[in-house]
Amino acid sequence: MKHRDWRAIGAFAVLTGPVVLGLGLFKYVAIGWSFLLSFNDARGTITLGNWIGFGNYAFLLGDDAFLTSLTTIAVFTVFIVPITFVASLGLAVLINSIKRGKAFFRTVFLIPAAVSYVVAALVWKMALFTGLPSGVANVVGGLFGADPVPWLSTTSPPVYWVAVVTLRLWLQVGLYMILFLAGLQAISPSLYEAGELDGTTRWQAFRYITLPQLRNTSVAVLLLILIAAFQAFDEFYNLFGTGLSGTATAPVKPPLVFLYDSALGDQNYGVGSAGAFLLTVIIVVITLLQGRFVGFGKKD
Repeated sequence: MKHRDWRAIGAFAVLTGPVVLGLGLFKYVAIGWSFLLSFNDARGTITLGNWIGFGNYAFLLGDDAFLTSLTTIAVFTVFIVPITFVASLGLAVLINSIKRGKAFFRTVFLIPAAVSYVVAALVWKMALFTGLPSGVANVVGGLFGADPVPWLSTTSPPVYWVAVVTLRLWLQVGLYMILFLAGLQAISPSLYEAGELDGTTRWQAFRYITLPQLRNTSVAVLLLILIAAFQAFDEFYNLFGTGLSGTATAPVKPPLVFLYDSALGDQNYGVGSAGAFLLTVIIVVITLLQGRFVGFGKKD
């Protein structure tokens, strides 16, 4: 018996050891080192020694560019969270109501979630919103008599948001739709049957049966969308990046793009690390506040 136990422990160690070692070294050690770097004047180096306390944090909180990036992501979040939530829920309700072809439509809308953000951003940039008369968006606009628009560089009005928001919706709506579908399929049909006996309309059934039963799913989806919005990077970087100049001419920069430029562009790893932890704190605080407001984890 003991021999078998040691063999099982040895097999477990062999299988999980490399994963645990790699995770600890390349994730947790890296996070700890980055935290220490945030208290150092680390320009062009990742070695410790030039301690400046909270100097990097104070610099960021007084830097207009960083504060502007926070404003940018706040505006983006205010728009993308409710739009994604409503679109995902609407699609889920629509697909759940059809009698045939559920699997087909579920797959069609889920496929974009498996597409790389980089690839999707390049398709949006080079085909849909290229700014040339031959771009898909301009061709469609031309059918209605509109002139070609340089979508990604026009700042007045800021039509570049159309490209950013549509890209994010295409990539994410299908994933959250699946979560809502799972919640809808868990609702007991007897509740709707009882509602029909009481003469409820479709809207009343949705308002008083579907939405309350989807409460936990809705809260989870809201939290996921919010966190994902604050972590936006790939779409902004690849839509507005211009070769060797990077995002220097980008009309907007979310915090992660700003920190990427600071750390890898200016090689100021101390500021980049401090910004990463500031953003983490902001995300955690906002998530906790939202969770408390909507009652995440509370029993029905």
